[in-house]
Amino acid sequence: MKSQRAQWLLWCMVAIGLLILIFLTPLALEKVAPSQKDWGRLSAVSQTYGALSVPLSAIALLGVAASLAYQAHQTKIATEEAERSSHRQLLMYSLDHPEFLVCWEPVAGMPSADEMRRRIFTNLIIANWHADYLLRRWNDQHARAVLNVHFQGELARKHWEQSASVWRRTAEASGDRRKIRFVDLADESYAIAVETGPGVPPENYFADPS
Repeated sequence: MKSQRAQWLLWCMVAIGLLILIFLTPLALEKVAPSQKDWGRLSAVSQTYGALSVPLSAIALLGVAASLAYQAHQTKIATEEAERSSHRQLLMYSLDHPEFLVCWEPVAGMPSADEMRRRIFTNLIIANWHADYLLRRWNDQHARAVLNVHFQGELARKHWEQSASVWRRTAEASGDRRKIRFVDLADESYAIAVETGPGVPPENYFADPS
């Protein structure tokens, strides 16, 4: 993201520089003209400048347009992150105060309160990876590598069995191809994990202290 931001700033600086060059060129011609001006020659130079100023102006305008597009993209990212942050805060508050779990939509299978909390936390994990993928911090290979390991767990598989359809509907409703692609990757990793055999149950995560 930093390198991308630097590229857009460079484009913006180039556009501003070209605009300044365009506006200052007539003054420069006036200054450098000899005292006994050859107006015919100066006119020819000016016409040449006029022809060159058209593509220079177009490049400058493209730079400004690119800068505005980048700013709009950054604003969109900031808005979506604020929405995700608000949602995370609500979920974390519910985890800390289980009496509010019933304020969310009911979960299929009638889980216990502890199971509900585990599913919510698992969903937060997936949502965090989803954000990294949307922001292009992750590519497909990175997402596959993480999801393949994630779905080795029994709870991770149960969560996706219950939530995959919701993730799919939300992604398709948004029309965002990258959101849809993330769900595709999760489905693929889940299917591969299921083929390998049963998932690791929670009680087998840790060594027996005895």
